[in-house]
Amino acid sequence: PKTMLFYNRGAFITTEGSDSLEDLKNLEEAGVTIMTCGTCLQHYGLSEKLKVGTVTNMYTITETMTKASKIIKP
Repeated sequence: PKTMLFYNRGAFITTEGSDSLEDLKNLEEAGVTIMTCGTCLQHYGLSEKLKVGTVTNMYTITETMTKASKIIKP
């Protein structure tokens, strides 16, 4: 993938304690952009626990999804 977006409870996947951190770090090193919703991190008390990717907002998430040629949802 080119970009991976994490929002709502998906914020837990990019934070301390996630079983997916190593895989996500490998993807990031390979050039995949990983972004997590900052409001979601705050809501769940995870702001200080982000371990991979960057913090973004829902405007950027929505804009990224709108411009995407393909979206894969869980």
